[in-house]
Amino acid sequence: VAAFDRFDADNDPFGEHDFGALEAAGERVFFKIDYFDRAGRFASPDPADTSVTTRVLTVLLAREY
Repeated sequence: VAAFDRFDADNDPFGEHDFGALEAAGERVFFKIDYFDRAGRFASPDPADTSVTTRVLTVLLAREY
């Protein structure tokens, strides 16, 4: 996930680079990054500001979606 750089119009239509799909060990894998306030209850007021943002990475097999 850290090395993923194949963002395109299909998997990143808004240019946010917060979703991706890749192959790993013969499995299709999806990942999504969400940006919450520091309490983890609501959307972050400024996702670029780490002092007010908690990032959550979700990784799942495509067949689980």
